[in-house]
Amino acid sequence: MASTPPLSQRAKALIPKSVQCFREGYSFGAFFKDLFAGVNVAIIAFPIAMAVAIGAGIAPGQGLFTAIVAGFMISLLGGSRVQIGGPTSTLIVVLYGIMLRHGFEGMLMATFMAGLILVLLGLAGLGTYIKYIPYPVVTGLTTGIAVVIFSSQFKDLLGLQMGSVPLDFVAKWQAYWQHLHTFNPRALIIGLSTLAVIVYIRKARPKLPASLIALALAATATWLFKVDIATIGSVYGELPKCLPTPSFPHFAFSECLAIIPDALTIAILLGIESLLSAVIAEGMTGWRHQSNCELIAQGFANICSSLFGGLPAAGSISRTAANVKNGASTPIAGMSHAVFLFAMLYFLAPLLAKIPLAGLAAVLLMLAWSMSEIHHFFHLFTAPKRDIVVLLTVFVLTVLINLTAAVQVGMILAAFLFMKQMSDLSDVVSVAQLDRDELERDPDALPLEMIPDGIEIFEINGPFFFGVADRLKNLMNDFSRPPKVFILRMRRVPTIDASGMHALEEFYSECRRQGTTLILSGVKKAPLADLKRYHLDELIGEDHIFAHINSALEFARELIRIEKFKAAMR
Repeated sequence: MASTPPLSQRAKALIPKSVQCFREGYSFGAFFKDLFAGVNVAIIAFPIAMAVAIGAGIAPGQGLFTAIVAGFMISLLGGSRVQIGGPTSTLIVVLYGIMLRHGFEGMLMATFMAGLILVLLGLAGLGTYIKYIPYPVVTGLTTGIAVVIFSSQFKDLLGLQMGSVPLDFVAKWQAYWQHLHTFNPRALIIGLSTLAVIVYIRKARPKLPASLIALALAATATWLFKVDIATIGSVYGELPKCLPTPSFPHFAFSECLAIIPDALTIAILLGIESLLSAVIAEGMTGWRHQSNCELIAQGFANICSSLFGGLPAAGSISRTAANVKNGASTPIAGMSHAVFLFAMLYFLAPLLAKIPLAGLAAVLLMLAWSMSEIHHFFHLFTAPKRDIVVLLTVFVLTVLINLTAAVQVGMILAAFLFMKQMSDLSDVVSVAQLDRDELERDPDALPLEMIPDGIEIFEINGPFFFGVADRLKNLMNDFSRPPKVFILRMRRVPTIDASGMHALEEFYSECRRQGTTLILSGVKKAPLADLKRYHLDELIGEDHIFAHINSALEFARELIRIEKFKAAMR
């Protein structure tokens, strides 16, 4: 059983990497490298932040506020040296749904609550375990989100004259079809041209900021040729040059209760993406990250983001990878990236109004394709059937219902399938059922001739969970005549849960009712501690629990001899 780390060690694991890096010493050479990396990442993050906000039905300025405020806080407080945080495309779907149901203030409150949840998860030490969410669940979510994002961009890509795009997947395409007569070919040309430029630059000049260059060309062409299509300025107005004054989201308590499921979904998605990004950065650099510290940082960053009117923020895999490739070595790179984003907003705000929405739709289409990882999705069809069931269930729910339902059902389904798998790994078998080859391989095996009449020996193989517990309850019914002594061998039981404890207690009662003495053998240290905590050692009797089968068998023989002697005396 893993021991709990001492308090001082756990507290040390919550110290931000920025503090640790300065304690180790920070040179001017490292500073200039971090500064260079921050500039490059800011150039990449700038168009993505706006595109994510618009994709969620929110003004592009809020996306930039998020990248600035949350991006700075994640680097300042985080547990990774090179993590870059900001708005990510993963949240577009759930944010769009919240905006339709609860409006902008509801989105801010959901972000605030998600931040609180992340802080609590980090303080509870659950960051280590979020990384172990089943891969089929994560893949089903990301591919499903990519499909929904992809389908949501056709209003701007085609320049359709319609209101808000419906949240429901089928209704969305029905609405597109109904408004297809409003199609604007100029928007499609600008959108496809932007997409083509992004694809070309990524292949021919991968080090260049493809999205920013493509949007700059699209804005220039739209302004130069006076193309009559929707732009950021015509729809959202000119972007502000500075951050808004922080304020707490205004929302009624009863409405907060309705947002809790969405806040939980946001927190889970943020935790998964951020820790996955930190793990990838760890693989690229070799620098270990602190999962719980990272979760706490993500939580405070999202709380601050909501106070400044921003979106939820997470660690971004693509921006973090770009940060590493540009030579970043400390969180100063992430903080400088946020500072440069603010400078770009301040100086470029008037020009941003010229960017066409069709161009931003092209950026989101590219983001959707990148996050879909379609090859991983189809490769999972070679996995066991239970994983395929989880994958398809999460994918279909994400696309056709909503992300909240997909996360909840996916996690529950994965948990049940895991329990079924663990149950299949454990079994209760009679020594008499073991074949000769297994007896020869096992140095502690008992030849059948060594087991006297009236003694039955059964062995539990694997964790003593609910599946074994269910089989154990019915074990005594399999005997035509109950044995005098029943030895339950537990040498291969690494752990026992509450269901196993309860089943063992019931089994002891059934043995006692039928006049059978229960003996345990080979109980390991961790399960024995659990038995004592549950007071089963007192119920069964400490003198009926043995470390080795030979001692247990000798005790059982003695009980049989005593029973025979008593019978003879009668």
